Amino acid sequence: MNDYGFVRVASAVPRVKVAQPNANVQSALELIKEAYAKDVQLIGFPELAVTGYSCADLLLNNHLINRAEQALQKLLDETAGLDIIIILGMPVRLASSLLDGAVVLHKGRIIASTAKTFLCEESGERHWFADSSDIQDGMVEICGQSVLFAHNLIVGDKKMAFSVEIGEDLFAAVAPSSIQSVGGSLITFNLSAFKNHVGTEQLLEDTIRMQSARCVSGYVLSSAGEGESSGDHLYKGKSVIASNGSFVETETIVTEFGSLSVSDIDVDALKIQRTRNSIFKELKGNGVLYQAEIPEWRADRLICNISESPFVNIYAEESCKQAFDIQVSSLCVRMQNIGAKRAVIGVSGGLDSTLALLVMVAAFDRLGIDRSNIIAVTMPGFGTTDRTYQNAVNLMAKLGVSTKEISIKEACKQHFADIDHDPAVRNVVYENSQARERTQILMDLANKENALVIGTGDLSELALGWCTYNGDHMSMYAVNAGVPKTMVRLIVLYAANNIFPQDIKPYLVDVVETPVSPELLPADNKGNIDQKTEEIVGPYELHDFFLYHFVKSGFEPKKIEYLAEKAFEGKYDRDTINKWLKIFLRRFFGQQFKRSCMPDGPQIYQVSLSPRGGWLFPSDVNSLEWIDEL
Repeated sequence: MNDYGFVRVASAVPRVKVAQPNANVQSALELIKEAYAKDVQLIGFPELAVTGYSCADLLLNNHLINRAEQALQKLLDETAGLDIIIILGMPVRLASSLLDGAVVLHKGRIIASTAKTFLCEESGERHWFADSSDIQDGMVEICGQSVLFAHNLIVGDKKMAFSVEIGEDLFAAVAPSSIQSVGGSLITFNLSAFKNHVGTEQLLEDTIRMQSARCVSGYVLSSAGEGESSGDHLYKGKSVIASNGSFVETETIVTEFGSLSVSDIDVDALKIQRTRNSIFKELKGNGVLYQAEIPEWRADRLICNISESPFVNIYAEESCKQAFDIQVSSLCVRMQNIGAKRAVIGVSGGLDSTLALLVMVAAFDRLGIDRSNIIAVTMPGFGTTDRTYQNAVNLMAKLGVSTKEISIKEACKQHFADIDHDPAVRNVVYENSQARERTQILMDLANKENALVIGTGDLSELALGWCTYNGDHMSMYAVNAGVPKTMVRLIVLYAANNIFPQDIKPYLVDVVETPVSPELLPADNKGNIDQKTEEIVGPYELHDFFLYHFVKSGFEPKKIEYLAEKAFEGKYDRDTINKWLKIFLRRFFGQQFKRSCMPDGPQIYQVSLSPRGGWLFPSDVNSLEWIDEL
């Protein structure tokens, strides 16, 4: 099966018995078998999992260290037939020194070892372990095998490599995982014995999340738990799996031998992001690479969650709050910088113009400019329905802006006559002439009033080219240009619930519930919208998903299709996703010329189609090769 760049990892927290290596190895073995049955490729265990972390002065007794090696040999024998890489914490003897170490096991062999770089003073680790920073990388003998020992150990090949750090190494000013990541490690395993104190759990989680973001890596922590001594500290037992700044959804299995958290990390996405990150281009890591093949992907389904709404990278409400504030702040800055005091907008009663109007009102309020300086124009045409018209009129009145109503019907009829177009032929000429007439009115009115024309088109429309060139495509500042359609809906609802008076809310909610339409074709015989955008170009939730993963993630079409099947399982089948993805690619490539001359507008999310620094793309690239692989 194609892994599409995913690697399945597990964080194991076994139930330990302090200073009883055989029992601890048996618990580890049972969790390894469970993980293997779940198609895990790499599994990490806590710090000193073979002996237990809280052995204290028993660690100075040779009997315990000898028993630990004997137990490790038993584990090697039992896992020789399992194609899974095991990262296990245990004391490692090196000459006359004892190290707080880790061993990497695969198919009955110890393939490499490492040790903790920064010993914890609070726990008295220096009393038992030597400072490994002065020990040279080289070979160490464990269980009769000559094994590579390296501080910044990286294991893997060109396709995938991982590294190991232990406990407090994570909190160092320059953590080993930072050096290892720059050196090529894509996933860090942290073998830890986290002490549960008030407030420290949140600190640990925040540090892991941010370290995975800094290193553009996966991060898998396994921390000691049940069975450790509670004489001075509580070892709660904790598993955390993060990737590039976000926690990854896990599947948790609890057994009598301990717990297992399993998830999938998209290392392909990490590699793509690193190619765009100047840190990884300019710095060189000092890690020691041990060449080893990572076990093959065996799973037939993904465990990790694939979000339907990748643009919501934080809680939806917080995302909407931040997005609206960026829009408002950007408009404020533009108006202040050019000395503008007035602005013009066309209000249709649809989603985009409603959001743009709300942004303008909030910006004028923040600047202390009276709302009457917002000139809102409704321009009924051949397809305007009573529903959208009434919403537009009521919103403008409730918000206290200056209003104008200018019908475009007669002007368009005159234009049809001028160019000898039969108005009964409702083709692109019929539709686009209305959009261009509206833009002409707004531009001329702006000149008359010494005002700015505020654009309403959103990021999704720009991606699909679903805008009329030199019509609604143009403005003097486009406040929605960085907002995908799915987020426009959410931001309008957020504004209705949190920013504007409740007497406006019914109109805003109805705008959100109205089918998206340019309303350039006449309504049906019941007066309802007949021209529905999503029936023509496809569901915006799919197109926004495609857009994010094509531009931001940099994925090939086949992987985007695969992820969409997972994200929209039960909502869209494979054929439907395939159909709309092909249309997305065809339109995205073919409509670049519209984006090449788009007006200024703020970037809101991590995807920008601005030709001035967002999406740099020639207008004449053919999409056939991209579509052919689907």
